[in-house]
Amino acid sequence: MQYYKCTYCGSLQTEKPYWLDEAYETAITATDIGLLNRNITLSNNVFDIISKKFNTNSRFLDFGGGYGVLVRLLRDKGLDFYRQDIYCQNIFAVNYDISDLKVNELKFEAATCFEVFEHVTDPYKLLEELLAYSSNILISTTLVPGEINSPTDWWYIAQETGQHITFYSLKSLEIIADRYHLNLYSNGENLHLFTRKKFDKNPLIPNNSIIDKVKNKVVFLLKKSTQTPIKSLTEYDLNNAKLIASNQRPKG
Repeated sequence: MQYYKCTYCGSLQTEKPYWLDEAYETAITATDIGLLNRNITLSNNVFDIISKKFNTNSRFLDFGGGYGVLVRLLRDKGLDFYRQDIYCQNIFAVNYDISDLKVNELKFEAATCFEVFEHVTDPYKLLEELLAYSSNILISTTLVPGEINSPTDWWYIAQETGQHITFYSLKSLEIIADRYHLNLYSNGENLHLFTRKKFDKNPLIPNNSIIDKVKNKVVFLLKKSTQTPIKSLTEYDLNNAKLIASNQRPKG
């Protein structure tokens, strides 16, 4: 497996990935033991960002949502999330898949796309697909560190699985954002937001000063007063699941 580095932006990409059919015999690899912990952490990050910067009364999409773990966690927190993934079975977010929505319901306040960009050869095509759903797109992918002399130098390459084939620098993400006239915000490590919105401060970097904390609290409280209070959707989803199961059960 050969890797090539862009001398302009510092991104990395493999040779043409002829091995993908074998790599995706199972959508999620046995070595991805961090899946649950990652989703718990990301659910807290997403809830914090959305509750402060977006309309919590809207619908949201988790694109490439795998087993539906993140969607379930965010619905438990009260956000109306739906899952999309054509390569993986929806186990934990049944009834809340994009296929459960009507055509006129396929626009979302924001879309998340976690640990997907490193799996594609054409990030522009992926971003265009996401923009059809929302102009606010929060992604996770770990940025290329300074110098890599060998694929074994960086754990994120995960050469043994063959699924990670494109790796981004911050500059490469800026180039992608510029093509679609989007603003890019990043935590400088693994979380990045493409959006048409403009924020005074980077929403992905915590504001630790006392003034910023007070200001954020005031803004959050003022915003909260104009929105429906965030309430867990767990009970609603359970009752809905029971109703659907009852209607599907043969009568007699």
